[in-house]
Amino acid sequence: MGLQYYHTTALEDWVTKFYSRLKIFRPEDINPVVISQKLSIFLREKPFSSTHQVVGRFRCIVVDSRLSKEEKREAFFHELCHILRHVGVQSMMPEAFRELQERDAKLFTKYAAIPYHMLELIDWNERYIIEQMAHMFKVTPKLCEERLTQIQNRILVNHSCFSNHFMCFA
Repeated sequence: MGLQYYHTTALEDWVTKFYSRLKIFRPEDINPVVISQKLSIFLREKPFSSTHQVVGRFRCIVVDSRLSKEEKREAFFHELCHILRHVGVQSMMPEAFRELQERDAKLFTKYAAIPYHMLELIDWNERYIIEQMAHMFKVTPKLCEERLTQIQNRILVNHSCFSNHFMCFA
Protein backbone atom coordinates (compact mmCIF):
# COMPACT_ATOMS: atom_id res chain seq x y z
CA MET A 1 0.00 0.00 0.00
CA GLY A 2 1.32 3.45 -0.88
CA LEU A 3 1.42 5.08 2.54
CA GLN A 4 3.56 7.83 1.01
CA TYR A 5 0.32 9.12 -0.55
CA TYR A 6 -1.52 9.11 2.75
CA HIS A 7 -2.03 12.53 4.29
CA THR A 8 -3.11 12.84 7.89
CA THR A 9 -5.94 14.99 9.15
CA ALA A 10 -5.56 17.57 11.91
CA LEU A 11 -7.29 15.15 14.29
CA GLU A 12 -4.87 12.33 13.41
CA ASP A 13 -1.96 14.68 14.07
CA TRP A 14 -3.57 15.66 17.39
CA VAL A 15 -3.85 11.97 18.40
CA THR A 16 -0.21 11.30 17.41
CA LYS A 17 1.02 14.25 19.52
CA PHE A 18 -1.23 13.18 22.40
CA TYR A 19 0.14 9.61 22.27
CA SER A 20 3.72 10.89 22.02
CA ARG A 21 3.23 12.91 25.21
CA LEU A 22 1.94 9.74 26.91
CA LYS A 23 4.85 7.66 25.48
CA ILE A 24 2.52 5.46 23.41
CA PHE A 25 4.47 4.26 20.39
CA ARG A 26 3.40 0.63 19.82
CA PRO A 27 -0.01 -1.10 19.77
CA GLU A 28 0.73 -2.84 23.08
CA ASP A 29 1.24 0.60 24.68
CA ILE A 30 -2.41 1.51 24.00
CA ASN A 31 -3.91 0.55 27.33
CA PRO A 32 -7.11 2.29 28.53
CA VAL A 33 -6.27 1.64 32.20
CA VAL A 34 -2.81 3.21 31.88
CA ILE A 35 -4.09 6.10 29.75
CA SER A 36 -6.79 6.80 32.36
CA GLN A 37 -4.25 6.71 35.18
CA LYS A 38 -1.86 9.07 33.37
CA LEU A 39 -4.73 11.53 32.78
CA SER A 40 -6.22 11.17 36.29
CA ILE A 41 -9.49 9.85 34.86
CA PHE A 42 -11.43 7.31 36.91
CA LEU A 43 -12.30 4.30 34.74
CA ARG A 44 -15.16 2.01 35.74
CA GLU A 45 -17.30 -0.71 34.20
CA LYS A 46 -21.02 -0.88 34.92
CA PRO A 47 -23.91 -2.71 33.19
CA PHE A 48 -25.36 0.34 31.42
CA SER A 49 -24.55 2.44 28.36
CA SER A 50 -21.05 3.87 28.28
CA THR A 51 -20.78 7.48 29.40
CA HIS A 52 -18.44 10.05 30.84
CA GLN A 53 -18.69 12.67 33.53
CA VAL A 54 -16.75 15.85 34.23
CA VAL A 55 -17.48 17.81 37.38
CA GLY A 56 -14.82 20.38 38.13
CA ARG A 57 -11.52 18.48 38.24
CA PHE A 58 -13.26 15.11 38.63
CA ARG A 59 -13.29 13.10 35.40
CA CYS A 60 -14.75 9.64 34.99
CA ILE A 61 -15.42 7.21 32.15
CA VAL A 62 -17.90 4.40 32.69
CA VAL A 63 -17.76 1.65 30.08
CA ASP A 64 -20.65 -0.77 29.58
CA SER A 65 -19.55 -4.03 31.24
CA ARG A 66 -21.85 -6.04 28.96
CA LEU A 67 -19.69 -5.29 25.89
CA SER A 68 -16.92 -7.50 24.49
CA LYS A 69 -13.32 -6.55 25.38
CA GLU A 70 -12.89 -4.99 21.94
CA GLU A 71 -16.13 -3.02 22.16
CA LYS A 72 -15.19 -1.79 25.65
CA ARG A 73 -11.92 -0.49 24.25
CA GLU A 74 -13.74 1.39 21.47
CA ALA A 75 -16.28 2.79 23.95
CA PHE A 76 -13.38 4.01 26.10
CA PHE A 77 -11.85 5.95 23.18
CA HIS A 78 -15.23 7.45 22.31
CA GLU A 79 -15.80 8.72 25.85
CA LEU A 80 -12.17 9.80 26.19
CA CYS A 81 -12.65 12.06 23.17
CA HIS A 82 -15.59 13.76 24.84
CA ILE A 83 -13.52 14.42 27.96
CA LEU A 84 -10.45 15.68 26.12
CA ARG A 85 -12.01 17.64 23.26
CA HIS A 86 -15.60 18.60 24.08
CA VAL A 87 -17.46 20.84 26.48
CA GLY A 88 -21.08 21.18 27.46
CA VAL A 89 -23.93 18.87 28.27
CA GLN A 90 -25.08 17.20 25.05
CA SER A 91 -28.71 16.94 26.16
CA MET A 92 -28.81 20.72 26.50
CA MET A 93 -27.08 21.72 23.27
CA PRO A 94 -28.41 22.21 19.74
CA GLU A 95 -28.76 18.99 17.74
CA ALA A 96 -26.23 20.06 15.09
CA PHE A 97 -23.56 20.74 17.72
CA ARG A 98 -24.22 17.39 19.41
CA GLU A 99 -23.94 15.64 16.05
CA LEU A 100 -20.64 17.41 15.39
CA GLN A 101 -19.25 16.19 18.71
CA GLU A 102 -20.43 12.64 18.00
CA ARG A 103 -18.80 12.67 14.55
CA ASP A 104 -15.56 13.92 16.11
CA ALA A 105 -15.72 11.16 18.75
CA LYS A 106 -16.25 8.49 16.07
CA LEU A 107 -13.24 9.70 14.10
CA PHE A 108 -11.18 10.03 17.26
CA THR A 109 -12.03 6.42 18.13
CA LYS A 110 -10.64 5.19 14.79
CA TYR A 111 -7.49 7.29 15.09
CA ALA A 112 -6.88 6.46 18.76
CA ALA A 113 -7.50 2.74 18.20
CA ILE A 114 -5.38 2.50 15.02
CA PRO A 115 -3.13 5.57 15.06
CA TYR A 116 -1.30 6.92 12.05
CA HIS A 117 2.15 6.56 13.61
CA MET A 118 1.54 2.80 13.92
CA LEU A 119 0.33 2.16 10.38
CA GLU A 120 3.84 1.15 9.36
CA LEU A 121 3.56 -1.86 11.70
CA ILE A 122 0.73 -3.35 9.64
CA ASP A 123 1.60 -6.02 7.07
CA TRP A 124 -0.24 -4.51 4.10
CA ASN A 125 0.29 -7.71 2.07
CA GLU A 126 -1.38 -9.89 4.71
CA ARG A 127 -4.25 -11.84 3.17
CA TYR A 128 -6.29 -11.53 6.37
CA ILE A 129 -5.37 -7.93 7.12
CA ILE A 130 -8.61 -7.13 8.97
CA GLU A 131 -8.03 -9.99 11.39
CA GLN A 132 -4.36 -9.00 11.74
CA MET A 133 -5.32 -5.42 12.59
CA ALA A 134 -8.07 -6.53 15.00
CA HIS A 135 -5.60 -8.75 16.85
CA MET A 136 -2.81 -6.16 16.84
CA PHE A 137 -4.95 -3.25 18.04
CA LYS A 138 -7.46 -5.27 20.12
CA VAL A 139 -10.54 -3.77 18.46
CA THR A 140 -13.46 -5.12 16.45
CA PRO A 141 -13.00 -6.22 12.84
CA LYS A 142 -15.72 -3.68 11.94
CA LEU A 143 -13.60 -0.78 13.22
CA CYS A 144 -10.55 -2.18 11.41
CA GLU A 145 -12.51 -2.45 8.18
CA GLU A 146 -13.72 1.15 8.51
CA ARG A 147 -10.20 2.41 9.23
CA LEU A 148 -8.70 0.38 6.37
CA THR A 149 -11.33 1.71 3.93
CA GLN A 150 -10.62 5.24 5.14
CA ILE A 151 -6.87 4.76 4.60
CA GLN A 152 -7.33 3.21 1.15
CA ASN A 153 -9.72 5.96 0.04
CA ARG A 154 -7.41 8.73 1.19
CA ILE A 155 -4.44 7.10 -0.56
CA LEU A 156 -6.47 6.61 -3.74
CA VAL A 157 -7.60 10.24 -3.80
CA ASN A 158 -4.16 11.63 -3.01
CA HIS A 159 -2.37 9.29 -5.45
CA SER A 160 -4.74 10.14 -8.30
CA CYS A 161 -4.35 13.84 -7.54
CA PHE A 162 -0.56 13.47 -7.60
CA SER A 163 -0.60 11.32 -10.75
CA ASN A 164 -2.90 13.64 -12.67
CA HIS A 165 -1.19 16.84 -11.46
CA PHE A 166 -4.50 18.17 -10.21
CA MET A 167 -4.67 20.31 -7.17
CA CYS A 168 -6.72 18.19 -4.82
CA PHE A 169 -7.77 18.75 -1.27
CA ALA A 170 -8.29 15.32 0.29
